[in-house]
Amino acid sequence: MTQVSNHRSADAIELRGITKRFPLVLANDNISMTVKWGSVHALCGENGAGKSTLMKILYGMQPPTSGEILVDGQTVTLSDPKDAIALGIGMVHQHFMLVEPLTVTENVILGSEPTNGTSIDFAGARRRVAELIEQFGFDLNPDARIEDLPLGLQQKVEILKTLYRGARILILDEPTAVLTPSETDELFDFLKNNYARSGNSVIFISHKLHEVLQISDEISVIRDGRMIGTIPTEGATTETLARMMVGREVVLRVQKQEARPGDVALDVQGVTIPGTHGKPAVNSVSFQVRAGEIVGIAGVEGNGQSELVEAITGLHPYQGRITYLGREVRGARNVSLAGLSHVPEDRNERGLVLDMTTAENFILGEQDRAPFAGTLGFLDLERIQANARELSETFDVRPRSASLQAGRYSGGNAQKIIVAREMRKDPKILVASQPTRGVDIGAIEFIHGQIVKARDQGLAVLLVSADLGEVMNLADRILVMYEGQIAGEVAARDATETQLGLMMTGSGSTQTH
Repeated sequence: MTQVSNHRSADAIELRGITKRFPLVLANDNISMTVKWGSVHALCGENGAGKSTLMKILYGMQPPTSGEILVDGQTVTLSDPKDAIALGIGMVHQHFMLVEPLTVTENVILGSEPTNGTSIDFAGARRRVAELIEQFGFDLNPDARIEDLPLGLQQKVEILKTLYRGARILILDEPTAVLTPSETDELFDFLKNNYARSGNSVIFISHKLHEVLQISDEISVIRDGRMIGTIPTEGATTETLARMMVGREVVLRVQKQEARPGDVALDVQGVTIPGTHGKPAVNSVSFQVRAGEIVGIAGVEGNGQSELVEAITGLHPYQGRITYLGREVRGARNVSLAGLSHVPEDRNERGLVLDMTTAENFILGEQDRAPFAGTLGFLDLERIQANARELSETFDVRPRSASLQAGRYSGGNAQKIIVAREMRKDPKILVASQPTRGVDIGAIEFIHGQIVKARDQGLAVLLVSADLGEVMNLADRILVMYEGQIAGEVAARDATETQLGLMMTGSGSTQTH
């Protein structure tokens, strides 16, 4: 490993001609990028564009096939993350790596415990952690247990771990995915006005273009493994970035008419689901969704949304009453037969059988009945293939292959397979949970269009998303869940991020109709 001197050049990071080849994929193709000291540098691109691979190379998790990395003006070799950490590079991953029963201090020093002779110098470590908390203005108690902290503070603990190890360059991968608007504002204030202003550097990876424009000084865009360009944030727009990412014009805001709600299709009354520690995961939740409207459920993840969706879709037992087009049924198969289709939040675990082909995944749930199976149960293979060709074309699934295994598709195309299958069933109710999670901007545009189309065809749509912008963009009415209950309801046309953010933290409750 090469050591970097204390003398700083103008650039924190310079990547020169980074190429990374895998057996069947050219993930990074001659990428060059420069990150200045004292700046927040955003990195954008669709899923599979090569962002994660590039950052893994910079953090020492993978070696480049070719190319050169400079830190503070000097060429370095990064064999593993320890080398990157020693050079002042820290990375906060999208999924937190914290031990919940341990305290803030114990998590921060884990793996880098200071010793005093043969024992851990815990008192000294706690003092150092407390100094960092004060220096960077974090609202943290060094002795608080992780399991008692909200997600926004847990993320600050992750950042604190890198600061404890001397990080001068911070890589953040989708850092706002689980944060409320107020927590996001606090994070941005720290990154821009404290950390970067002190002369450090941030590489900020996000799909949320409005956040990229809010936080960054410069923006680099990768497409298909190649660097499309780096532009100053000043003067950039979401339309500019979307065009660079996708290579064409993208409609970022769904064009939709005013909803024309009809009869109640989904009626949820007093639904309660047991949770852990004697506290219900869902506590006496009631609401209705009418035909021809989209009802959005917003909230920080972990507030009962997943359990509620599983109850509605027949996957989880519950107390209370749920009716579908006036009928009360239980069990996933019966719920499906009652007219409900479900786009699950985890496409790999619940939406697809990854080892099965596209054609087989397109008929999941209907494989035992017409038109795909005869009276004796034999599959109509010709009809199954024709269905795959038709849906792949209609829903723009790429590549167009009935025989490709589902696990080999990109996230966006895998999600299109699920949406296509669920819409083909001609449902009356559509439950879409995190429908664009981990999906690139082109697929988001398409899936959002399909959800609005479903509403306009008279479906009752329940949209559950941790992406507040998605809920505000698509929904006609918005419910907010907090600690297993409905904290309030707002007409989407009247909703503001601030108002919803307060409700998401239990600080406010609103009812408008």
